[in-house]
Amino acid sequence: MTSPHPSATCSWSGVLPAVTTQFDADLRVDLAATGAVQAALIRDGVHGLVALGTVGENNSLSAEEKRSVLRTAVEAAAGRVPVVAGVSELTTPAAVAFARDAEAIGATGLMLLPAMVYVPTPRELEFHFRSVAQATRLPIMLYNNPPAYRVSIDIETLSRLAEVPNIVAVKESSPDPRRFTDVVNACGDRFVLFAGLDDLVFEGVSLGARGWISGLTNAFPRESLALYQALRAGDLERARTLYRWFMPLLHLDAGHDLVQAIKLAEQVMGRGSERVRPPRLPLAGARREEVIRMVERAAASRDRLP
Repeated sequence: MTSPHPSATCSWSGVLPAVTTQFDADLRVDLAATGAVQAALIRDGVHGLVALGTVGENNSLSAEEKRSVLRTAVEAAAGRVPVVAGVSELTTPAAVAFARDAEAIGATGLMLLPAMVYVPTPRELEFHFRSVAQATRLPIMLYNNPPAYRVSIDIETLSRLAEVPNIVAVKESSPDPRRFTDVVNACGDRFVLFAGLDDLVFEGVSLGARGWISGLTNAFPRESLALYQALRAGDLERARTLYRWFMPLLHLDAGHDLVQAIKLAEQVMGRGSERVRPPRLPLAGARREEVIRMVERAAASRDRLP
């Protein structure tokens, strides 16, 4: 196993793109291209990287590929920004093993998902999260995404998990913005909140989220940073203008084909490739033309943004 770089402190704030995993023409993981995408985002000023999330096609990678992609992210960051590793496995023992390996590789934190495929009871969900947390010293962000993973971290379970010291944050991808307030009312400031759906970032940050884990930042990093900074500064007029300009693209993050759409946007912007692994297939036909038009329209008009 490679020796990790000294890690940046995980500040749990700011814009953290859910970075893509790049593939070559034979759909093998292209580590050089993946590292180049990650390094370009850091140069553009993002506050950290989330590797191996949904957009990183975690569940389309083998166990060793996941570890190689994470090593690449740690090397690309070189201690300049935090690297958060997605933990998305079929079983609790596999998630524990990956969490331990991620810590050894040099990740700064973990983004922990429920076990894939199986829909747990609240007791089983809590057991999974506690087991992974006990296996690592790294700080952990829980990822709540009911539409994608058919599991909602209920408020009662979240309240009990408040006693686990290294569970420190929640990425909230519920399509209901009331969830941010419900978490704060139940848990106070115990958990750092992150907006997890691109097309709810205005609402999420306005309601107390300190950060944004974003898909479209892969294609438009500077505009994403400008929107976040306007929201954090309370410049709502500028934030509304940026949000309205960005919204057609931000909606892509909430679609079932978000990975394909985001990678196509990356390609149009000259930042990556649209290649994805089956069962995903690159967008085709009218949908592909629609996304290309949206990206090109945004690129052509961004110079007029405030």
